[in-house]
Amino acid sequence: MEALKQGADTLFILLGAVMVLAMHAGFAFLELGTVRSKNQINALVKILVDFSVSTVVYFMVGYGVAYGTSFFVGAEVLAAKNGYELVKFFFLLTFAAAIPAIISGGIAERAKFWPQLIATAVIVGLVYPFFEGIVWNQHFGVQAWIKGLTGEEFHDFAGSVVVHALGGWIALPAVVLLGARSNRYRKDGGISAHPPSSIPFLALGAWVLTVGWFGFNVMSAQTLDKISGLVAVNSLMAMVGGTLAALVIGKNDPGFVHNGPLAGLVAVCAGSDLMHPMGALVVGAVAGGIFVFMFTLTQNKWKIDDVLGVWPLHGLCGTWGGIAAGIFGTKAMGGLGGVSLGAQFIGTAMGVAWALLGGLVVYGLLKATLGLRLSQEEEYDGADLSIHKISASPDREANW
Repeated sequence: MEALKQGADTLFILLGAVMVLAMHAGFAFLELGTVRSKNQINALVKILVDFSVSTVVYFMVGYGVAYGTSFFVGAEVLAAKNGYELVKFFFLLTFAAAIPAIISGGIAERAKFWPQLIATAVIVGLVYPFFEGIVWNQHFGVQAWIKGLTGEEFHDFAGSVVVHALGGWIALPAVVLLGARSNRYRKDGGISAHPPSSIPFLALGAWVLTVGWFGFNVMSAQTLDKISGLVAVNSLMAMVGGTLAALVIGKNDPGFVHNGPLAGLVAVCAGSDLMHPMGALVVGAVAGGIFVFMFTLTQNKWKIDDVLGVWPLHGLCGTWGGIAAGIFGTKAMGGLGGVSLGAQFIGTAMGVAWALLGGLVVYGLLKATLGLRLSQEEEYDGADLSIHKISASPDREANW
């Protein structure tokens, strides 16, 4: 029976890993559809190569930083217990690799290729797993300190803060340091439209992410006996809440409509195992509204050229999700309880501060040394031709 349980748990978490791996195709097509045609290939290549770099770095360094586990032992040790620890690494790797995939959307269309890969290695190897270990592996006694202060530990079931807020807040200094795309904001104060190249591809990316998210959230239980149907239904309700709010507030704009479910799913991750489904619906709806309002504000008023709106979508909606778990997870709001609003504020604030610091240091050093941005001519030609020497469409010659 023990061997059967180990095998079932290994299969369970492997299926989760595959579902979240598929989400990276969603990241790729969401970015491909949002950027202009001359940057589509770059979007596809970046996501795949970022994932590959993340895998090597997280295997060799990051997973050990977060969980103290080393894979530099004999294969017979790794194969013990059906290789569950290896498959768990695969599952958690897909979370870690989401960080550079998130950042990629913010810095799209004008970032150099190789410096971003260096940033990916540092972020996935050190910045992300440091905070991951604090929240999910009791490092440095921080969770015990929060519990002593508030009565409960900081609760983040599936990564509203650990993954999404961290990725979004790391991306913010990267976007600011990089600067806006050429001619995005004119000297006369006007704003030049940089319309998406393909709404169908954007929608495809959003749908792939949405479907994979049920692996992201439900399989965060990590063992079959802890699986929760509540997590699945709460994820569903938050998804539709975000969609409907984005539909109404975004005035039926298809870009907003397809980012709405993602905003809701980002926000519900933290408390998806605690909330009542009606609470999850509200959390998702608020997140959809946050994304539409803040994307418009950052692009049009503050003139922060965050191409996919990753700071509003992941940074702010993830922050809201961390706090919302302390509201809608309480018994007074129909939840299961065992969560404290004070603990959620502290843990969320720590994640935001660490992400901002990490983003400023990593991208600040890269800007000062290797540079972050393509030349004006390279940006004009597009990242596809400038970096990869080929166009996404056959109507333009490859610039060899």
